[in-house]
Amino acid sequence: MAAKTPAAKNLAATDPLEDLRLLWDSGVSWVHSHWLAIAIAVGAGLAIYFLLSMIRSFALKRALAAPGQFTLTHIVGRVLHKTKSTVLAIIAIRLVASYAQPPAIIMATVQFVFTVAVVLQVAIWAREIIIGLIQRRAADGHNETLANAMGIIRLLISVALFAIAAIVILDNMGVNVTGLVAGLGIGGIAIGLAAQGIFSDLFASLSIIFDRPFRVGETIKYDTSTATVERIGLKSTRLRSLNGELLVISNTNLLGKEITNFANLHRRRITFRIGVIYQTTPAMLRDLPALLQAQVEAGGHEFIRSSFLSFGPSSLDFELLFDVFSDDFDVVAAARTDIGIRLFEAMAAEGYEFAYPTQTTFTAAPDGTMIMPYAESSKAKPSATKAAKPA
Repeated sequence: MAAKTPAAKNLAATDPLEDLRLLWDSGVSWVHSHWLAIAIAVGAGLAIYFLLSMIRSFALKRALAAPGQFTLTHIVGRVLHKTKSTVLAIIAIRLVASYAQPPAIIMATVQFVFTVAVVLQVAIWAREIIIGLIQRRAADGHNETLANAMGIIRLLISVALFAIAAIVILDNMGVNVTGLVAGLGIGGIAIGLAAQGIFSDLFASLSIIFDRPFRVGETIKYDTSTATVERIGLKSTRLRSLNGELLVISNTNLLGKEITNFANLHRRRITFRIGVIYQTTPAMLRDLPALLQAQVEAGGHEFIRSSFLSFGPSSLDFELLFDVFSDDFDVVAAARTDIGIRLFEAMAAEGYEFAYPTQTTFTAAPDGTMIMPYAESSKAKPSATKAAKPA
């Protein structure tokens, strides 16, 4: 009979049935020799499992009973709700396994299962915490844009976290994950470059949700357009202009320019520029700021200042500033109209005259002497003629 080759010897040495039989024999021998330690370990493991389960149940009830949604307590409740009973059992087994002094292969198996379970559970916890904090930061559970984006956000977060968990598990198994990490990095860069425009608008949308430069229903000024925000989408935002046109602007372009938000203004400052004629007396000019202040205060608004501004081409210019305390622009417009009419009535009653653009033309003769810019009257002509006749 021919002798076995080295390869055949190695194959025989790694026979699965033989390994299984050896494992069974070592397990039986371990149970017979350490039955008391195993019993104690099992009892301690059950006690630890029930203790962890009670702690989870108690904390979960307290978290769910707390008022409010998307609070830190609510997020803790979501995390506890995602804690699996199987993971608690594996943790209990790992804590008492070394006391029973199991064979090396059983201890290695327990350690491997423990690592896989804990890594996956941590990934689930991290996903719930991140998503909960995102919803808490948005501070609006009924936000339509956030509701539409949550599916994509959950998918991206889940893929990233479980990819990291898989790498950690493979690394604990002794697999060289350097090439895998490099491949995932290159693949992520390629996908990011291919969908650059889509991700740019998506992240701009999330920036609007979290940073909240404006909200639906608020009036903003974008570039040269003043409009009301109707909807914030994943790719674009819809604005309704003052003239009624619908403006659809990509989120990236919208955040790329200066935005003026007219919402939540507890006060609006109104400025009037008032010009009076140059024939106004100095005493009336000195009294004018007090007159303007009195009319503003009579209208129930806060007077800021009134002062002489400049010598205009056709007027002596004064400036009036006052504040109207209201968030409603219609109320502000009505207040501006009321104060304007009050000022007109009061100044007219005191004899002030409003200036308007005027020009005076002077005409010169060819020799440079000033002449009348209009024809002489018919009554003056005979007198001039008689004066010109010789005596």
